[in-house]
Amino acid sequence: MCDKRKRQCVCLRQVYKSCLDGLLPSYQAFYRVCSRLTKHQSTLLSGQDKQLLVALAGMDVSVPHVAVVSLAVCCRALKLCKVPAAVLHAFDDIRLQPASQVVLGLPEHILAPHAQPSPNPVQLQMTTPFPVTLPGCALPADFNKQHGLLAKPYKHLVHRAVLEQHMGEFKSFSTNPFQLNRKGIAHGSRTWQNSEKQVYLFLGYCHHYQQVSQPTLQLFLSSPLIAQYVSFHIAAGHSQLYIRNFLSCARCVLRWWQSKPGGNHPSFVEGLEWLQTLGLQVADQLPRPSKDPKGLADAGKWMSAPRLVHLIHGAELQSQDQMQQQGVTVETSRDMHDAALAAMTFSHLPPVRLSCIRSLVVPAYTGPCLHPDCKEPSCEGNRLSITSESPLLMHIQLPHHKNARKWGKAVIEFDVPSDLAQLLHTYLGAPRKALLEHHLLIGDTCPYVFMDMHGRGFVAAAVLTLYTQKWLVSRGGVPMNPSMCRQVFVDERQSNNATAGPSNQGAAMIMGHSVKQWDKWYDMQYHPRLAQNAVDGMQSWRAAMLQSHPPAAPDLTLSSALHCGHVLVSDSEESR
Repeated sequence: MCDKRKRQCVCLRQVYKSCLDGLLPSYQAFYRVCSRLTKHQSTLLSGQDKQLLVALAGMDVSVPHVAVVSLAVCCRALKLCKVPAAVLHAFDDIRLQPASQVVLGLPEHILAPHAQPSPNPVQLQMTTPFPVTLPGCALPADFNKQHGLLAKPYKHLVHRAVLEQHMGEFKSFSTNPFQLNRKGIAHGSRTWQNSEKQVYLFLGYCHHYQQVSQPTLQLFLSSPLIAQYVSFHIAAGHSQLYIRNFLSCARCVLRWWQSKPGGNHPSFVEGLEWLQTLGLQVADQLPRPSKDPKGLADAGKWMSAPRLVHLIHGAELQSQDQMQQQGVTVETSRDMHDAALAAMTFSHLPPVRLSCIRSLVVPAYTGPCLHPDCKEPSCEGNRLSITSESPLLMHIQLPHHKNARKWGKAVIEFDVPSDLAQLLHTYLGAPRKALLEHHLLIGDTCPYVFMDMHGRGFVAAAVLTLYTQKWLVSRGGVPMNPSMCRQVFVDERQSNNATAGPSNQGAAMIMGHSVKQWDKWYDMQYHPRLAQNAVDGMQSWRAAMLQSHPPAAPDLTLSSALHCGHVLVSDSEESR
């Protein structure tokens, strides 16, 4: 088959799939338009081409008037049929891509999900039988961590009509406040972003490594593909938490398919159980790696609490001295910004969550709450406010934090310590104005207290993490993840040599969790410290036992006689 014919077949496959998806009135109508454009001189498909389309697109062999027309005529016919612009872009991609990129063959284990590109209510089901073990996987030679559809080489696939439709329906199903055919509560914006990321990573894997030319959410109906994807992550050395997050997302996608007409097939129930079993076994066979401060320090990922406090305090003093000596410049303003950001992360306050720090708005902001999930009309968002100029008093309120829903929307709020308040007040004046004038256009502004190197708020925790790591290295520290400050703080507070400080319950509340979570997630010395304290305590217990008065010695006459086999008989019994 020539390269031109290959592209024509792929183009015709797209047309047929669009007909099934309801984007075209009918295949026959499209054919009639093509016939008029070509004056009824289109070329009929050969038997080989027709069988190819049957395998690739699930085309019914009884469809009449199957013909291959030129790519240009096909696109003109699509315009006459008034299809969505996204479909036209998809055909333009096919026309422009080199012949070597036109993928016609699909592996056998993923043909089943493509049997009906737009699932028929009667045939909507998962691929069976389900794998009973994970296949072996060796990382391919072209292994690339940037394989998701959001990566630049594949980003155009995200805007394909069918995938956009699927993602729109899935998002609506997941985020609607009241969706009674969905288990559980609605996804928040952060949860949806994570689910969307997992979907695009899986589809990118299918496209890049499994040669699926047009990935859609139907690929989640293929249990062999999911098993191969999990094996791929295990071979790449990814954590069990990463894999379980994907499996959780896969269950959500299956429930979405299950909610559609025809989704009552027994294979969906079996598929959900299969995914749950796979998740449990992944957690069992890939346990969380144990971490300890010494190992992290040897790996250059840990600083002790005293060292971290001294580093941040030195940055505060240096930024204030430079501001006095050199005046307000972009460099001195950025140094003071970084010192204030570090002081908010550790030292003056219990380690507040990074999501709360990067969403903190300035006192002058008067607009609506910027949290994407906020539905309270009177909410002011996570805010830094000035309650008094003389004496200087500042206040922080955090209505949006990770456990806000569990705590009945309880707000974390507190007055800012005087030293930190003075630093923040100085930064929010001329230094912050200098940064905005340097980075932004005239008239633009940034509502957030802290900003990246472009004068914008930190759009994601990953950006803030990288920013802080670079700053720590520049100050002579190690590239420690700023979220690790929470472990550093808990490690010091729970140690046997802890200094006087805040109550554990109050500090845990500002950190957005509870003391119980310290023991489970943050205290890396919890088990060895308790074990050693128990052994040390046993020595004083043993000494106390030895010093106590021993009980009276027992009468061993009877017991020794019994031990020797003698029987004691009374005098009256002997006379008998």
